[in-house]
Amino acid sequence: MVRKLTSENPESPENPDTATDIRLVVLDMAGTTVADGGLVERAFATAAGELGVEPGSADHAEKLDYVRATMGESKISVFRHLFGEETLAQRANSAFEKAYGELVEGGLIAPIDGAREAIGELTDAGRTVVLTTGFARVTQDAILAALGWQDLVPLTLCPADAGGRGRPYPDMVLEAFLRTRAADALRQVAVVGDTSYDMLSGVRAGAGVVAGVLTGAHGDTALRAAGATAVLGSVAELPSLLRGVGP
Repeated sequence: MVRKLTSENPESPENPDTATDIRLVVLDMAGTTVADGGLVERAFATAAGELGVEPGSADHAEKLDYVRATMGESKISVFRHLFGEETLAQRANSAFEKAYGELVEGGLIAPIDGAREAIGELTDAGRTVVLTTGFARVTQDAILAALGWQDLVPLTLCPADAGGRGRPYPDMVLEAFLRTRAADALRQVAVVGDTSYDMLSGVRAGAGVVAGVLTGAHGDTALRAAGATAVLGSVAELPSLLRGVGP
């Protein structure tokens, strides 16, 4: 069920005319359109171990808590915070991406129920869909290949495609807006994700709809606190929201 839109501004997505005017939809991948079953934490454990962080230690627990809190952020940015030195951050990031890629190739991911159908419905309605991620390009491509989604949408973006800054910065949303030319104004853009960082990136970009989904890292309270204009059970409800269907 589509949950209540929070904005009281008459120009907000609560107005059906605004919601149905969305021309570009920027969708997160892991946790939003892709179920990865906790692979981020498993890959982090591998990366941390390579840098000498002992599983079960207080240091490991503290770092894992930070990884959980910053789900959606560019992974290299997370490792820069955790390990400080650039060489260590790069080592950790490379180990993480390698471990995650191997897990993906092992068949441990799947589409969120109804995600592919929702993307098809959005496309059939004349909206352009872009998929974004906080992972590196090699990992994003591995996910797309594992799902058979290489040709599902006209554009996929990772932080490196937008100057290196991932979420919570608005750069990938703005890059999608500029590259696709699908919308005339940023109010015609919808940003959808499962983390507070996804919400912040949409708000900072000036997107007309910033929708959280409850299939990933963060819950209703965190998503709304970060600026979600709507919270959905899953991305499968997004086409209905953009048709202006209320609760």
